[in-house]
Amino acid sequence: MSEDDLDRNRRHFLTVATAVTGVAGLTAAVIPFISSLKPSARAQALGAPVEVSIGSLKPGEMIRVLWRGRLVFVLRRTEEMLSRLSANIENLRDPDSVEVEQQPDYAVNETRSVRPEYLIVEGSCTHLGCAPIEDFEVRPTESWGGGFFCPCHGSKFDLAGRVFKGVPAPTNLRVPPYRFITDDLIMIGQDSGAV
Repeated sequence: MSEDDLDRNRRHFLTVATAVTGVAGLTAAVIPFISSLKPSARAQALGAPVEVSIGSLKPGEMIRVLWRGRLVFVLRRTEEMLSRLSANIENLRDPDSVEVEQQPDYAVNETRSVRPEYLIVEGSCTHLGCAPIEDFEVRPTESWGGGFFCPCHGSKFDLAGRVFKGVPAPTNLRVPPYRFITDDLIMIGQDSGAV
């Protein structure tokens, strides 16, 4: 082998070795940079949709879940509860859910829900963010057909989360985006393909 061939082979080897080392170094530098653009696990958890099993929820029962750090009420209404929604309409501030930002389009109805049997609302009073308590007992003498009551400042909401007139809360309880995955499972925080 001549000295020129030997020189050429060394140059070729050094070129290939330098290129491989450069690509490896560039990859090592780019991976952390690209990874830093992804949201953290905490940020993903705060914004991630939440699956809620409702298969064991009996009529008249309610569960509470957390979504994005907010309390969400999931109430399975009885037929009696549903029949009370049309009573006391004159006492409600926004019975037709006209306030657009309070619910998705599919919840602009008397029951404020995809399926009338289930009410899914954020458990945060629209006055100052207190957590209303459920009070499903009917008291006709008080024109109360059951619903949610905020003990802090006296705001009242019916069994569809609609606010009463003459209370501090200005708007209905918010309906978060949600959808039914199956009859026994809902996803709160995502409503594409709402069933």
